[in-house]
Amino acid sequence: MRELNDKTVVVTGGSAGLGKAIGLEAASRGATVIFLARRKPQLALAQAQASALSGKPAYSYVLDVADPVMIQAVVNQLLAEHTPDVLVNAAGFGYFANALDTPMAVAEKMLRVNVLGVMYLTQLLGRPMVQAGRGQIINIASMAGKMATPKSAIYSASKFAVIGYSNALRLELKPLGVKVMTVNPGPIDTDFFAAAGALDYLKSVEKLVLDPQKLAKRIVNAFGKPVRELNAPKLMALAAAGYTLAPQLGDWLAGGIFNRK
Repeated sequence: MRELNDKTVVVTGGSAGLGKAIGLEAASRGATVIFLARRKPQLALAQAQASALSGKPAYSYVLDVADPVMIQAVVNQLLAEHTPDVLVNAAGFGYFANALDTPMAVAEKMLRVNVLGVMYLTQLLGRPMVQAGRGQIINIASMAGKMATPKSAIYSASKFAVIGYSNALRLELKPLGVKVMTVNPGPIDTDFFAAAGALDYLKSVEKLVLDPQKLAKRIVNAFGKPVRELNAPKLMALAAAGYTLAPQLGDWLAGGIFNRK
């Protein structure tokens, strides 16, 4: 399948995890992929792998999405050299601790990366999409943004914000020809939980853990399609829906079955 031969895909958090998996899947279908992330060696590896898969050049830019000045500079350079068709905001991190014990410096950094980084990049890369009358923005949120659990108050708040932002953005950009999709995954088998110091949690919910390559395929399958949300796994998606319909039962589930941190 080379159905993305004429598409340019920008992926934040592209040096590892789900972001890298999405970039490589898009490259395997012929897309020109641009990876954005902080770690230069890992970026270079992702770039080389994508180029081998697509048979065409791939690109990478070192970027810390918590730094708005750096975002502006990198986007200026990127837009001078490329015309993005798809933006995937996949950069993010978690930190799991009781809300009253979470250092506020960590909370501020998380909101800068998980929320403001999404907003800055969406605004700067979304404007040329609107001018062209086409494009797609895909924001990676989380099931945590639909159903909060203990020790994830700050992370859940950041993902609640991404979901709300995406919902309004979708309505604003639809008449302008730009699609917006929100992805709400449960736990994914990546380095995310190691960085968050929550490997025990990952092991405790192993039956719910998503494979990043399989999830990446589902996301790339939605490129160019008017898909509102992608929620996985099914059990957590059902639980999140039930949380809204039956809040007391939802609190019981969130505080019990899904509380393994």
